[in-house]
Amino acid sequence: MELPGFLDRVLSRLPASAPTAFTATQWAHGGRPTDEGFAMLPIPGLDPTKAIDAVMDVDHYVGNLDHVATCRSIKDPRFVAPEKVRFYQRVEIPMLGAVHHELVLERLGTHRGFLIAGWSILTPETTALSTKDGFRSDYSHGLWFASPGLLGYALGSAPRRDDVGFLKWKALTSGADAAAGRVLRANLEALGRWAARR
Repeated sequence: MELPGFLDRVLSRLPASAPTAFTATQWAHGGRPTDEGFAMLPIPGLDPTKAIDAVMDVDHYVGNLDHVATCRSIKDPRFVAPEKVRFYQRVEIPMLGAVHHELVLERLGTHRGFLIAGWSILTPETTALSTKDGFRSDYSHGLWFASPGLLGYALGSAPRRDDVGFLKWKALTSGADAAAGRVLRANLEALGRWAARR
């Protein structure tokens, strides 16, 4: 399972005190083609329960989280709401096309004062997807952290090498690492706005 190790890596990088402005860090792991990254953003008035409830509401990602073109839950007895949900997601990446995958999202409880939810890829289900609808993720795992007035987001992802050409591969790996801070901040801001509306 990817999430326990990823959670440990992120927890080991939490700042000693709550940041007063946007912060981001990234690191290489396991010889993978992309870095893992983690960012935090103070959001005055953020309700952590509403934020994590929004994260779990995958059927309403479209229109609330940037670039999500399709997102829908899939009934699966292995993953039972409200603690876990299986879902299909298709994300439009500006100028590069769409990536899609099937994931499982789960509530991970409270750690270091944060409510946390995290996702990981369902590899067989993602492999079975058609490349006509976008390139497929090789790996995708992430975490949302929420405490009063503070939101965190962590991510590790890359496309399947066989699904993209060389230039797109470089843009989605080394290029993605260069743009990670901007992407992480945009996701944090979007979830903060959504949580405030709930």
